[in-house]
Amino acid sequence: MTNNPLRQLLREHLAWWGLRHFTSDREYFLWQRQQLSVEELNQLNIHVERKRTGDSVDERAFYDLAAHPRIFPILYSQRYEYYEAIGLQAMAHLGKVQDILDFGCGLGILTTLYALRFPDANVVGLDRSAASIAIAQQKAKDLGLRNLRFICLDLQTESLSGSFDLVLTTHALLQAEHDPGIPSESWRTFDRGHDQTQQMVFEQRTGLARRLDHLCQVLRPYGRMIVCEKTRQLARRVPFQRALAGRGLQLVQPADLIHYRSIEDMVDDGPFYVLNNGTQSTVAWDELPELDDGTLFNLNAMLANSIDSNAPLYENHGPSAQVAWEELSERTVTQELTREELDGRQVHVELGIVDETHYLYCANTFDQRQLVMMEEARGTLLEAYYQEIIRGLT
Repeated sequence: MTNNPLRQLLREHLAWWGLRHFTSDREYFLWQRQQLSVEELNQLNIHVERKRTGDSVDERAFYDLAAHPRIFPILYSQRYEYYEAIGLQAMAHLGKVQDILDFGCGLGILTTLYALRFPDANVVGLDRSAASIAIAQQKAKDLGLRNLRFICLDLQTESLSGSFDLVLTTHALLQAEHDPGIPSESWRTFDRGHDQTQQMVFEQRTGLARRLDHLCQVLRPYGRMIVCEKTRQLARRVPFQRALAGRGLQLVQPADLIHYRSIEDMVDDGPFYVLNNGTQSTVAWDELPELDDGTLFNLNAMLANSIDSNAPLYENHGPSAQVAWEELSERTVTQELTREELDGRQVHVELGIVDETHYLYCANTFDQRQLVMMEEARGTLLEAYYQEIIRGLT
């Protein structure tokens, strides 16, 4: 039992929708097989793959299938902690708001919660899946919500009438999850420059431009927009933020990073942005990578404290690996390769020695960094790893 009344309200609401909270993959998939037939599971898997590799038609077909009353409680139980994290964050900013638009509302799981929690607000849920909207309308009726209505409309191709003093969009503006974003200027830097043509191409190919323009058209002057998309990777975060800023949206507060579990898997999501379109802001946009622990290290201390084990002396797979690599000022490079890949990224792989310690460093223009260091006696392992990486390049 939680001591947070809002969290308890949210959990009771999710239970009313039929969602269950799981922390074990085994328990979840056992429940899934108990609730759905083999044919239903096969159809769901087919549509998941089509959504991943297909176009907007395949994406809409997936959400239409996912809205089936037998399927949605099982499928969306995987997103239980997502609803919990986003719902609590959003409700903290919905008070004293008159007209709210929830873009990409889906079934209305959180939209109905917002209407319940803020009965004096007029809430509109918008989604392009007709089957999802049908479920949302029925659920709103079941809850007796008179301050909530739903609209089925594809904002990619149609504009919306009306105006709102708060627009909420989560996992709906930038649904091109596999788009890599915009590469950095070279493998040595995280800087993307300011190529407006490159920015425009990104917004157009992901569909972001039209959806965001249509939302800005219905946002009232000095209104607020709450946005949370899958843009944790810097290559996606930077052009996404520039798209927001380019339309006059400014940060009300520093963006929050979102963490939750999808059953057993930890998800790093967001950032969660609270924006306005009229008030001057003192909060700057952040285009730096998230630097993890271990940005600094002392090589001599590392060698002195090393023990005979199978673990490397040092291993870093985060952006701060670049900082550590740059500190190897006396390094001797024994092998290296820099090349352009078919997907447009520039890749650098480097093998070398510093103070009789062998290292392997990898970097590319989509912000991936890796530094591994081993004692001299195990240097052949790093060389084999280097050759494996080279063979794996397209």
